[in-house]
Amino acid sequence: MNLPVACPCSTVYHDITSSPGGGNPVSRGRVTIDEEQFSKTMNRRARPFLMVTVLSCTAPWICSQTVAENPTATESKRDEPARIGHFPMRSEGPKSLDPIRGSTVYENRCASQVIETLLQYKYLKRPFELEPLLLSEMPTSEDQLTWTFQLKKGVHFHDDPCFPEGRGRELTTSDVFYSWKRMADTQAGSKVWWVIKDTIVGFDDFRKKQQRRVDAGENFDYDAPVAGLTIVSDYEFRVTLTQPSARFFWVLAMFQTGVVPREAIARYGSRFGLHPVGTGPFVLKPGDWQFGLSMTFRRNPNYHECRFPNEHMPEDERHGLHQAAGRKLPLLDVIHVSFFQQDQPMWLHFRAEDFDFAQVPAENFPQVFTKRTVDKNTTVSLRPRWKDQGIRSVAVPLLDFIFFGFNMDDELLGGMSQNNRKLRQAICLALDWNERNETFYNGLNVVYDGVIPPSLEGHPPAGQSPHSYRGPNIERAKQLLAEAGYPDGRGLPVIDYFTSQGRNNREQSEMLRRQLATINVRIKNNLVDFPTLISTVDRRKAAFFSFAWGSDYPDGENNLALFYGPNESPGSNHYNYNNPEYDALYEQILGMQPSPKRTAIYERMQQMLLEDCPYAGSMARTRYYVIHRRLKYFKPVETFENWFKYVDIQNDSSQVASREN
Repeated sequence: MNLPVACPCSTVYHDITSSPGGGNPVSRGRVTIDEEQFSKTMNRRARPFLMVTVLSCTAPWICSQTVAENPTATESKRDEPARIGHFPMRSEGPKSLDPIRGSTVYENRCASQVIETLLQYKYLKRPFELEPLLLSEMPTSEDQLTWTFQLKKGVHFHDDPCFPEGRGRELTTSDVFYSWKRMADTQAGSKVWWVIKDTIVGFDDFRKKQQRRVDAGENFDYDAPVAGLTIVSDYEFRVTLTQPSARFFWVLAMFQTGVVPREAIARYGSRFGLHPVGTGPFVLKPGDWQFGLSMTFRRNPNYHECRFPNEHMPEDERHGLHQAAGRKLPLLDVIHVSFFQQDQPMWLHFRAEDFDFAQVPAENFPQVFTKRTVDKNTTVSLRPRWKDQGIRSVAVPLLDFIFFGFNMDDELLGGMSQNNRKLRQAICLALDWNERNETFYNGLNVVYDGVIPPSLEGHPPAGQSPHSYRGPNIERAKQLLAEAGYPDGRGLPVIDYFTSQGRNNREQSEMLRRQLATINVRIKNNLVDFPTLISTVDRRKAAFFSFAWGSDYPDGENNLALFYGPNESPGSNHYNYNNPEYDALYEQILGMQPSPKRTAIYERMQQMLLEDCPYAGSMARTRYYVIHRRLKYFKPVETFENWFKYVDIQNDSSQVASREN
């Protein structure tokens, strides 16, 4: 039987404000710069050093210019101009490109350009479907348990000193199994075992045995067999699952399952995340990663045969996205990615045409769009002056779960006692999500009960559940606070709250502090960089915290997995929620196909979460992109991150002929 190809949505942890859709009227205390005047005085891609003088936070642009636009630096043909993309990233950038250490959308976006997975999403198809990437065809099975995989021949790892004579060798089955086994290796710093846990016959036992070896001072044995992993040949292998699971194939498109060569791990060890080697369309050379500032991706001259897809949606023709069908990938020679912790420097660079696209920051939303609401239906339109500049916009709804999390291991906020549960319920009832939505997201987000985002099975009707403790209900919150043993907040210590710095998180944190003060709950705001936030939560040092989860695939099971006990930190269960009844229900749904019975279990599990309150929330965003006309074939997407290879640049000075190698 062939594998069904209906496929998921895929992102990972990201900053709570990294995708705002609305205006923020709160001043950030910056020096005010007139955006329109700034843009008028700057020529396209000109005067970068003047810009740095004007803006103190634009160091990433310096780094993106350190690689001259020189054809010899791009491995492009000598007789045609280099195609160079300039992309912003609203983050301080990744800390590691090692797939087994990755958990953020920023690591996903950068690692996916260098390291590839067995499967990928069809770029232009909606709803999403899977297709082979490192495979020659989709996996097949007779019983939905044992699956046969055929690797694509002629796929080579990047040329690198880790290989004899520096030439990348061909990918084989052993590389796939080696890469998956790394997910089980805590000695290698793996944080992603939850992705593959309880899925492959014998794999969990393999991990336990290897952990005992490591605990005894021995090395992790990558050559030890796993019952459910069988090598047939260099290009064919079989995988036996513990139970039928469509989820497994969705996982094979997640960057954490990317395939890497053993030689590179042996040579670079813990530094592999800084010197990644894969089979991807782009490579990183020494000096191309300016940590915290920028990253330069260069076209892989030996990239295996991949072509721009022929399949597309009817609406794609409006912007000519179908016109690249059949072209060899990747289309660009060099891509400069500049990192920004603050939005306004990034935005001003986009306005000066230094970047090919941008996500619209919250405070700039009213300048770019008009919002109209008629009979509770809201429409958002790009303002005419932006259209006149040849800019187009795209709205991308996210499968989003924005929340405030409680560490259930924390002595004050955690635990399943009635008093601690009532304290969490009181905090939930003090929060006003609608105020947050209107103030920071222009009222465009979807506020909902539970953990399953809109459009997925298990999402409550109209986003509301009778079991919810969604606020604001100050009177009831105060009553529960008193029942928890803290009448009017007396005797309650100050609560440490952690979130990421940058953008409007400081203002959002102040709103949180003000809302909780209405019931005399005091918090201390700790704003840290995003990797530090995730690390603090992973180490269970944050009692109260916030970021966002983007569903890895469009099934509520993915969000329910966030509260499965065995996925506790540093896995995806950052709340360290442990409820045996909940865990049993989760294990039951893993082997179930979509059905009313499975949806009913989803609803029961959400009721348990709403009552126990290991989190407060939630809300889903829409990301708004603006795109300069020179960027071709770009269909903004947040479900996968290997889209760099599909986009192209049309230089204003000349029409560049298509490359057909």
